[in-house]
Amino acid sequence: LNQRNRRNRTGAQKQKHAPAAPPAKKMMTEGITVYLRMRPTTQPSEDYDVGADGRSLMIRDVAAKAAGRDSQRAFKFDQVLPMDITQAQVFERVGKRVVQNALDGYNSTVFAYGQTGSGKTFTITGGSERYEDRGIIPRALSMIFQEFRSRSDCSWSAHISYMEIYNEQGFDLLNESSGVKALQDLPRVRMMEDEHGNFHLRNLSMHRATSEEEALNLLFLGDTNRAISETAMNQASSRSHCLFTVFLECRGAGGSDKVRRSKLHLVDLAGSERVHKTKSDGITLNEAKYINTSLFYLEMVIVALNERNENARDHIPYRNSMMTSVLRDSLGGNCRTVMVATCSAEKAQTEESISTCRFAQRVALVKNDAVLNEETDPSVTIARLKAEVASLRARLEGQGRGDELADGRDPDHRLAAALGRIRLQEAALADVRATTSRFFGFEIEEEEMRARMAAALEPIIRAEPLAMTGLDEDPAQRQYNVVGGGGVGVGAGERGATRRDGG
Repeated sequence: LNQRNRRNRTGAQKQKHAPAAPPAKKMMTEGITVYLRMRPTTQPSEDYDVGADGRSLMIRDVAAKAAGRDSQRAFKFDQVLPMDITQAQVFERVGKRVVQNALDGYNSTVFAYGQTGSGKTFTITGGSERYEDRGIIPRALSMIFQEFRSRSDCSWSAHISYMEIYNEQGFDLLNESSGVKALQDLPRVRMMEDEHGNFHLRNLSMHRATSEEEALNLLFLGDTNRAISETAMNQASSRSHCLFTVFLECRGAGGSDKVRRSKLHLVDLAGSERVHKTKSDGITLNEAKYINTSLFYLEMVIVALNERNENARDHIPYRNSMMTSVLRDSLGGNCRTVMVATCSAEKAQTEESISTCRFAQRVALVKNDAVLNEETDPSVTIARLKAEVASLRARLEGQGRGDELADGRDPDHRLAAALGRIRLQEAALADVRATTSRFFGFEIEEEEMRARMAAALEPIIRAEPLAMTGLDEDPAQRQYNVVGGGGVGVGAGERGATRRDGG
């Protein structure tokens, strides 16, 4: 029973002194924001009609009408970007809020989806002929370093990676090895999954960028290594999916020990192709097969996420392709995601435009759970606590208690030393008592032994006065209660030594 009571008391003490659970991070559940950008064309079709609210698009499907089906296709978006919109306006409406979210500590993603030749790469990266044609990536880098300068209350750092997924194989576009002459010479990036189901990219380099110029140089280096080919629909068609990532870290915001880390993914997906239109053959035909297959797996993931929202499905097939594995957080995970669907308003591309809009409608139904990526930096906390301890020691010394720490020992150490000497004196007196009994035939009774021990300990206590109580709670020292000033309560009696023969 006593053992059980002790265990209960121990458990209660552990529960009482157990560290409090960290507060749950605030989660924001929101859908993916979807924009539709229409590529400028010299021959716009009358079958495309943008609504007056700037958020809807009506497409008349001539082929469906000829087959006797309903030819009206209506689609809703967060915003439709018209053909005459500038690159600066696109970034203001699409990219600026995404970059702001990343700087505030949320993982963020912008990805462009559409048929080949519809303007995805122009939207994400931009054109190379005019400065005004800069895309979302270079403008985002410019905004990031401007914000670094304006938010000077904390320490910022930015690292950049640039990966290409070509024929379902990953390549590091920022490899600076001399002698790299072709895409196949670049290091292969491999997917690794840990025991918690998290994916990691092996052989993908990260480069520190301390200025906008350094970041843009990394972007240009990666674009130089990208795989492009000419097709019947696009003179410089991207033959791979490209993922440009900026890793942001903010330390010491407002003088605190908090650290915010976030990722900004800027993704240029390869366009879906119809082989009879692109006239692909040989290598480009093989590339088209991999592109369409990975986009098909992407649509499977989107459909599965929608079914999960309706509690009709649990498994999401992220592992089917490398692209969906990399974008796992961006699609249904811890991220605030924006999609830019691109289409061509030409009559010959109506079927592909309808397909793109349908996919965008499915993406808009996906729910993400974005979490503020903020945590406490242990090294900063330890340094702060050490500084507080040093400050408290200095205050104690200033209040006249510095003599207790003059020899580098605090009161607890001095108490332990005194208790050690008490135990030595107790052992010595016990030895004297045993020797007296053995040689002289009588023994010192307990009361007198306590009195002699008190007399022996009195000069020790007076030499190092202690102001402590409660030692009687220790069973090994229950008869000694140090009350300070040089007095020891030992319960000394009045009886003296008694001979065994009654003398």
